[in-house]
Amino acid sequence: MAGKYFCMAMRLNIDCNGCCRKVRRILLNMKEIETHLIEKQQCRVSVSGRFVPADVAIKMRKKMNRRVEILEIQELDGTTEQMEQRAMIATCKTHQLYC
Repeated sequence: MAGKYFCMAMRLNIDCNGCCRKVRRILLNMKEIETHLIEKQQCRVSVSGRFVPADVAIKMRKKMNRRVEILEIQELDGTTEQMEQRAMIATCKTHQLYC
């Protein structure tokens, strides 16, 4: 696992509830991801944690067998509490933009 804390937004095609469940299952099985947000209507997935962004996108591509586009990557630094607050703020901002 990487030592840096990242928030990343990806776009991938989520057609149905089955696809949404599959994305959720894949994200829950990735130990390096701490939080995730799946926006089915916008075909957008936001994740945060200590990971290498390209590696997560490649794993999603291989397991979903669908094209994955990285929309945004934010590198966060500081204490754990600050990182969690920033991650939640970034997720909320992302969610507000697309609701």
